[in-house]
Amino acid sequence: MSMRQCLGVVLLLAATAVQGENAGSFDAAAAFGARPSVSNLSLSPDGKNVAYISAAEGQGSVLFTLSLEKGARPKPVTRADGKPDRLGTCSWVASDRLVCQVYGVSRDAGGLGPLNWSRLVAINADGSNLKVLSTRENFYSRGLQLGGGSVLDWLPDENGSVLMTRQYLPDDHLGSHLGSSDEGLGVDRIDTRTLAVTHVEHPNSSAYDFITDGRGVVRIMGLRRSSAGLDNGIIHFEYRAQNSRDWKSLCDLNTVNGEGFEPLAVDHDLNIAYGLKKKEGRQALYTLSLDGALHEELLYSRPDVDVDSLVRIGRRQRVVGASYATAARRAEYLSADVKQMLGALSKALAGAPLRIADSSTDESKMLIFSGSDSDPGVYYVFDRTAHRLETFLVERDLLEGVKLATVKPVMYPSDDGTMVPAYLTLPPGHEDAKGIPAIVLPHGGPSARDEWGFDWLSQFFANRGYAVLQPNFRGSSGYGDAWFQQNGFRSWPIAIGDILSAGHWLVKQGIADPAKLGILGWSYGGYAALQSAVVDSNTFKAVIAIAPVTDLPALKEQARNFTNFALVSQFVGDGPQIHAGSPVEHADKIKVPVLLFHGAMDTNVNIAESQHMAERLKAAGAHVELVTWDNLDHHLEDASARTEMLRKSDAFLRAAFGM
Repeated sequence: MSMRQCLGVVLLLAATAVQGENAGSFDAAAAFGARPSVSNLSLSPDGKNVAYISAAEGQGSVLFTLSLEKGARPKPVTRADGKPDRLGTCSWVASDRLVCQVYGVSRDAGGLGPLNWSRLVAINADGSNLKVLSTRENFYSRGLQLGGGSVLDWLPDENGSVLMTRQYLPDDHLGSHLGSSDEGLGVDRIDTRTLAVTHVEHPNSSAYDFITDGRGVVRIMGLRRSSAGLDNGIIHFEYRAQNSRDWKSLCDLNTVNGEGFEPLAVDHDLNIAYGLKKKEGRQALYTLSLDGALHEELLYSRPDVDVDSLVRIGRRQRVVGASYATAARRAEYLSADVKQMLGALSKALAGAPLRIADSSTDESKMLIFSGSDSDPGVYYVFDRTAHRLETFLVERDLLEGVKLATVKPVMYPSDDGTMVPAYLTLPPGHEDAKGIPAIVLPHGGPSARDEWGFDWLSQFFANRGYAVLQPNFRGSSGYGDAWFQQNGFRSWPIAIGDILSAGHWLVKQGIADPAKLGILGWSYGGYAALQSAVVDSNTFKAVIAIAPVTDLPALKEQARNFTNFALVSQFVGDGPQIHAGSPVEHADKIKVPVLLFHGAMDTNVNIAESQHMAERLKAAGAHVELVTWDNLDHHLEDASARTEMLRKSDAFLRAAFGM
């Protein structure tokens, strides 16, 4: 396990920087393709131990605990081999016990193709007393148990119990006391050591989610609305007044257009709900009183971007601020003590961006994470009582000592004059690069955006000598309704126009050699890469698409047997635009080499979309290669697969560019 040397609070990197082709034996594809060496750090309630997940072979992972005592060594708790079980989040429920999410993909669940599933389990820190907390199916269960529920409240005043949602299936064991008609999402209090259960909220087939007050009391319930059995995108929220069991109407949220109030948390002491609501077309942070008056108050808004999340700390998930992303991720702190603490720590670390990853129950010990564009990140342990900050673990040990590129926020003009925000990454040591190979890297989603910070894909290509431009094209989220348009599928001509303009700008600025300009994307980004080559066969000289959407009608059809079919259909759209916007129907217009990657267990975009794209390109006489993996999903969370993908992509671009 790699640890940084620390003198006070000043980091001293002892390793020698390596870069690009001067790296000697440094294997860039393996180093950047590796999964994080540590992730999902959690601090025990007493502040004495840390749990974290470390990547293992394939999609496997190992849960470790590590005492904060001097000289302590990591201790393995349990492992998942990734075939198919994988470890997700793991958090302490007591000072000697953890609750973990185990997840995976079923190859052909109920004839519906690959489907995601999850379960919650509890385990002692020494690996003993493993218990499954999620409800279990049996021979008589009617339906598929995919979701394993989630922890609503960690009940810090209790020793090893949680309040969690659990999904119930009806049981047709007729004529037996074992049968049950319970169906839907409910809330149970569970002793994770013994599995003793107290039912708190009866299962409800319409229930979407529940929110507690951090004191073990359910205060808000979300109910999905439906039309003819299909989800219509409307969630109705109800609330309880303090010391009452009666539900009262709170608000409605339209998840299609974002209109309405979306409750995120409840403050027990203030008796309010925190949530997001639009102000002048952008999400802002509001509160609603839960006293019957439903008094609304604006806490924080931005004139340029959405406020998109809460900043919460502690075992009770205390709300201390709001988060948003302009050129970089920022926070507006509502808690003076947290603002002062992080300000002082950031100053001591030369202005490094910081966030609180976790804390002990009394918040006297904290895990602090710091990362940047050129630093994958390091975790610190902060003792608030002793005013001591100590370096703990680095997130990606294979990149320790590797000189990484800086990421510069830029604006470029689209062809209609609109200025588009983007991030430019140039090879380390080539900040004034001219006429070099370059890649436009559109993000996935499309309801997403890129942010300033470490990105393993763009950093790999920068290390290999490429300039990388990541555009937040119109259709991206985070900038409000006007920028989002109708989303990147329904408004694809505008989004693709912005992405093509990114390539034009690189050439006009003299950064990119026009003969060595490619485009690479993942998911929607892969769609954008292919569709850009359909619209304009001259700008990009090579296309790499990872798990791409290629056929918009097929994307809609993939949701046919699910309750969100109407929502997916509405999101993708209808009419001539979805045929004009499907690369698979216009493969003959793509005149440049294409490299495709896809996992057969992809539940986001069926592998058939890449297979059909490759067939159509071959029939049109194009140069195309399709690389597949039988056991991987949309995210390709396998270091060997990612290494292969990066190595093949680099070789493909160099061949296409004549390098």
